[in-house]
Amino acid sequence: MKILIRNLPRTFTESGLKELFEAHGEVQSCTLVLDKKTSESKGFGFVEIAKVGDAKVAIQALNGKPINGNKIRVKKAEPAKNA
Repeated sequence: MKILIRNLPRTFTESGLKELFEAHGEVQSCTLVLDKKTSESKGFGFVEIAKVGDAKVAIQALNGKPINGNKIRVKKAEPAKNA
């Protein structure tokens, strides 16, 4: 299941994001969205967890968790809509 994580501190790293979710299940992929010009974090990213049950536990456990003063928002990622 693909999970969207929003409101991440701009200083947060991809490895930090992966580490945060590995406590709840096997992370298949982890992507922190970066600004193309500055290569700095845009404050959100995606994590894919192999088992749906583990992903749901991770969402429940991490949604609203404070990280460096920011309460992160965690939810199931919706498929991209084609314009």
